[in-house]
Amino acid sequence: MLVAAPPCIVRRLGLAAFQPTTDAMRGFTAARDPETADELWLVEHPPVYTLGVAADRAHGPAGDGGIPVLRCERGGDVTYHGPGQIVLYTLVDLVRRGLRVREFVGLLEQSVIDLLAEHAVTGERKPGAPGVYVAGAKIAALGLRVSRGRCYHGLALNVDMDLSPFAAIDPCGDPGLQVTQTRDLGIAAAAGELGERLAALLTRRLDDA
Repeated sequence: MLVAAPPCIVRRLGLAAFQPTTDAMRGFTAARDPETADELWLVEHPPVYTLGVAADRAHGPAGDGGIPVLRCERGGDVTYHGPGQIVLYTLVDLVRRGLRVREFVGLLEQSVIDLLAEHAVTGERKPGAPGVYVAGAKIAALGLRVSRGRCYHGLALNVDMDLSPFAAIDPCGDPGLQVTQTRDLGIAAAAGELGERLAALLTRRLDDA
């Protein structure tokens, strides 16, 4: 019998370095118990390339251009984080909620799709390539880590950022993949506003799951 999950706690971290944030997520996940409330962390990172556990360095960056390149334990390949991109870290006990990883990925993707739809933008999934796309260009990347049924890491939504560092990589290991952001799609809302709405939409979907 599943135990009802307490309400999600949303934490707003502002602009925070990637590595200390990852260390904090790992520590939270290791220390939590069956009664610990799930948390959603909203954050923007200073410029950084991150490589998932299966990332192939052939996908870049060939040179970092002064931007740090860090390995991490999430799934997925290489991506870029920078100011103006909202990152939603999802510290969620999947077992307690009766969710499989694939189902949770679907909830994350649908939350972004719902957010875009509120602004008359059509977001789509791509088979075999987690994330959300608009007219073939990636707007939200997704990478998770699950330890003992408890998830951390999450998704990144491009809002109003310098997209040029993506040119040094094959985003998510997909050569030639284009990226886009909400500002370029006519959505005027800032990263903080969209992050709050995204967290609310995901919380609703988790409560309904």
